[in-house]
Amino acid sequence: MKIIVLKFGGTSVGSIQRIKKVAKIIKSYSKKYNVIVLSSAMSGTTNKLINMSQKISKNFADNEYDALVSAGEQISCSLLAGQLLSEGIKSRSWMAWQIPILTEGKHKYSRIKYINKTKIYKYLKSGGIPIIAGFQGVDKNLNITTIGRGGSDSSAIMVAKFFKADRCVIYTDVQGIYTTDPNKLISAKKIKNISYEEMLEMASLGSKVMQPHSIQDARLNRINIEVRSSFVNRSGTLITKRKNIVNNKIITGISSTNNDAKVTLLGVRDRPGIAASIFKPLYLNSINVDMVVQNISSDGKETDLTFTIKSYDLNKTKKIIYNNKNINFKKMIFDKNVSKVSIIGVGMITTPGVTFRMFQALAKKNINIQVISTSEIKISVLIKSNNVAKAIKCLHKEFSLEK
Repeated sequence: MKIIVLKFGGTSVGSIQRIKKVAKIIKSYSKKYNVIVLSSAMSGTTNKLINMSQKISKNFADNEYDALVSAGEQISCSLLAGQLLSEGIKSRSWMAWQIPILTEGKHKYSRIKYINKTKIYKYLKSGGIPIIAGFQGVDKNLNITTIGRGGSDSSAIMVAKFFKADRCVIYTDVQGIYTTDPNKLISAKKIKNISYEEMLEMASLGSKVMQPHSIQDARLNRINIEVRSSFVNRSGTLITKRKNIVNNKIITGISSTNNDAKVTLLGVRDRPGIAASIFKPLYLNSINVDMVVQNISSDGKETDLTFTIKSYDLNKTKKIIYNNKNINFKKMIFDKNVSKVSIIGVGMITTPGVTFRMFQALAKKNINIQVISTSEIKISVLIKSNNVAKAIKCLHKEFSLEK
């Protein structure tokens, strides 16, 4: 049984007109494959439901939050199945509890552990096209759970894993993965093939096409993903393992962020474990710390510590640090007008001089680097936010990504 998993994002099913177009896409695949469809909620629906919960209470119960926001997928799945039925195609919508899709972990942030294949296999063999609600599952007590924003991608990847699908196609409102955000640089080019590792870095560093945990699920389960547009019938981008890619470019893409904040603690009394004392309370309050730089004084008694967080966590971070009795420092300064720009590419592993070329290109444009962090396949720099567009443009040109 040749199976293909098709996932449609919120914009793809954002109106009745678009749902009708999606039905035609599904129909085209059904001539060659047994099709399993995953659908997100119609664009804007989940945010509306979340806003309603916040009007009820700022501390809306997590289990009721999951029950509420998962309703969006039920609507889109029913409409899509209804459209297919109206065209004479056997179809029906499936909620997670009907399959069931079993999850583990906390409400709002669960992960799919197991998918019972029996009912779906039987339905496929009868000639039906199941339309499965993405983003949701049930726990061992059959309580509704959700798997985080962007979770429908993870749902599709895990369905592809459990059903051993031949292909997994993620339909969205863009034509694939680009060398950088085409809204920020008109010369951005669509990438034909990209490795899991590169895509994971790009998603983590600002690319909005897919959520990082979805890419990680695909990587761990070796699921090839094709990302393509539901609006234009053109080839997309294949996300796959490194050995499947023939690429002569050193750098694959450039990502940037627009919601960072830099925090610097001056004159921190240095001692073993001081960094842990600073960062533990942030971790306990679910504040993600990204780039970290520490400068120790010549006498070794004091240190200046700089780190970055998301700007929406800044007020909470300041309060936590000021109330932290386990650390002593002279002054705290912060800056919300900063952004992170990153170059990503497996080619830099074997190519010397990439760091120099990046820094030189930025220097020629008088862009000052405040913080640096690296991994095997990426280099990130923190710069002033008003320099992001200029930085992307010069780096895109430096590494010939427009060709």
